[in-house]
Amino acid sequence: MRNGTLVNLEIGWNIVSKRIKCREKFSNHVGKINSFHNKARKKGKDLLNQAQSIPVAIDKGTDLHKKQYRIRLHASARLTKALLNGSLAFHGHDESEESLYRGNFIEFLIVFGELSEEIGKVILGNAPGNNQMTSPSIQKELCNCFAEEVLKRIFEELNDDVFSILVDESRDISKKEQMAVVLRYVDKLGFVKERFIGLVHVMETTALSLKAAIDDLFARHNLSIGRVRGQGYDGASNMSGEFNGLKALILKENSSAYHVHCFAHQLQLVVVGLATKHYEIYRLYKELSNLVNVVGGSCKRIDLLRESQRESLGLNSEVETGSGKNQELSLARAGDTRWSSHEKTILRLLTLYPCVIDVLEYIEKLGEFSNYQNESRGLQEFIKTFNFVFYLHLMKYILGVTNTLCQALQRKDQDMLNAVKLVKLTDEGLKRYRLEGFDSLLEDVTSFCEKYEIEVVDMEAEYVDPRFKRKKTSITNRHHYVVNNFNTVLDMQIQELGSRFNEVTTKLLTNISSLSPSCNFSAFSIVNLINLAEMYPCDFDFDEKDKLVYELGHYITNVKEDKRFANLSGLGDLAKMMVKTRLPIDYPLVYRLIKLSLVLPVATASVERCFSSMKNVKTDLRNRMGDEYMNDSCICYIEREFLQQVSVEEVMQRFQKMKTRREQL
Repeated sequence: MRNGTLVNLEIGWNIVSKRIKCREKFSNHVGKINSFHNKARKKGKDLLNQAQSIPVAIDKGTDLHKKQYRIRLHASARLTKALLNGSLAFHGHDESEESLYRGNFIEFLIVFGELSEEIGKVILGNAPGNNQMTSPSIQKELCNCFAEEVLKRIFEELNDDVFSILVDESRDISKKEQMAVVLRYVDKLGFVKERFIGLVHVMETTALSLKAAIDDLFARHNLSIGRVRGQGYDGASNMSGEFNGLKALILKENSSAYHVHCFAHQLQLVVVGLATKHYEIYRLYKELSNLVNVVGGSCKRIDLLRESQRESLGLNSEVETGSGKNQELSLARAGDTRWSSHEKTILRLLTLYPCVIDVLEYIEKLGEFSNYQNESRGLQEFIKTFNFVFYLHLMKYILGVTNTLCQALQRKDQDMLNAVKLVKLTDEGLKRYRLEGFDSLLEDVTSFCEKYEIEVVDMEAEYVDPRFKRKKTSITNRHHYVVNNFNTVLDMQIQELGSRFNEVTTKLLTNISSLSPSCNFSAFSIVNLINLAEMYPCDFDFDEKDKLVYELGHYITNVKEDKRFANLSGLGDLAKMMVKTRLPIDYPLVYRLIKLSLVLPVATASVERCFSSMKNVKTDLRNRMGDEYMNDSCICYIEREFLQQVSVEEVMQRFQKMKTRREQL
């Protein structure tokens, strides 16, 4: 028994010693300072310590590292500004080091490094792998910084004043519906400004969707619908609908946001209306379109036209060429959205008429374009008639007059009164031409026919209706061309012009006209201007209306006696002269009326220009641009006037504040 007890004790002590050794090993493993677990525990405590945080660690970087980082960031920001100014692409198809062209951003950055040794030492391969400042995300953030700085300057110029909105939508190259928003306002110097503030991708073009997109855009930029005093849209129902359009939705929130149908769009409808109502004009446009397709439908035919033009001019080494001198021309294709572009087609055809005939005869005789032989023969027969030449010259005059008006309406600083005046002058010019212009038109037509051997119609002979040749008409050719053609076409044009621009009779414009400085303020009326103030209840309270009566009396006496106000032509000139002479200090309520009149939009041409710029930014090769990136690029490219004022230092500071975990300058 004793021996068995000793054996059991030995076994027990062995087990205990083994356990003690295991505990000692575990204690040594965990408890020593350099153990793995203690290191991990220490690192966790360091992360909780603010003195050991990443921003502080970055801030403790050496001055050399900070200097190198600043040089890299400055080079990237300066390059971003240059690319945005020219709407150039940043990325390349292949940006690897083996690529022959790594994209504009990297290639131009390499040039920077080659031109400056200081830059070359800290960029691309000479920079840390995670701090080269060339990644797409960095480029987009820099673009956003420039766009925000541009918008900052726009809103500083607006100065929380009243404004109008101009809105339109269009598809981009990737078939996305984009809504462009432009603000129209008067700056501190009295100049009318129209500034682009953004593109918004809208999934639907309903009025509710567009209104929600505008609300979101206004919220992001701290703008208020209550400050809107005008709306400018085209004639689409979702925009200008009387009950459910965007116009109506905004008017429900702000009754002072008066809507003006784009004058340029209405003028477009005037020209279209004439083409759809008069058969001969409709046929003229149709045949002109066919002529452009036949003559300019292939490179070979265009070359034939240019060669014929060169032979007709007798161009050789001794003939002087250059800008505006003996330039190669081709038939201009009319645009789908601007019917006034038909004027360019007509002018080109009148210049290239014999060359066009040569090309049509070549197509007919040689048969190399068999599909167009019969069409070529028919076009020759049509354009060699007196009727064609007559209507061609008539439309040349009408389109010339309307195109002049169209160009004047598209000025950014155009005011409502001057626009209405231009419309009236155009209407009067057409009426005067109707009474006095036939003889001069007939002289031009006859001269053209004789020059190109086209049979001239005898005006004193009896008119023969081509549809009923045996039936007597008992009228002369002159009567037919004057009454049934010349007068009818001009009457239709004048009627369309008067019906489309019916805003001239509205109460708003009648009251605004009393502010006109023309003819030494002859249209001035205190009653009308008080009525105008009552149309803006948010801008004039009861006491200010009473004060306005006395202020208007002193104002009109002052400006009539001041010679500097004697030869002003419009409200824009009046506002600038008032600021120049510091009259807004003495007559703030009168100046407020002038600003409210000036912010009313005339045309949405600024929005159309934004869409044209959008096509330069988002091209076929850049059709995968994100919405935010494209918006930032468009803002910088369209508002390049402000982009030039943005300093690289301001962008660098904004870029640093975008994220906290960045090396501080």
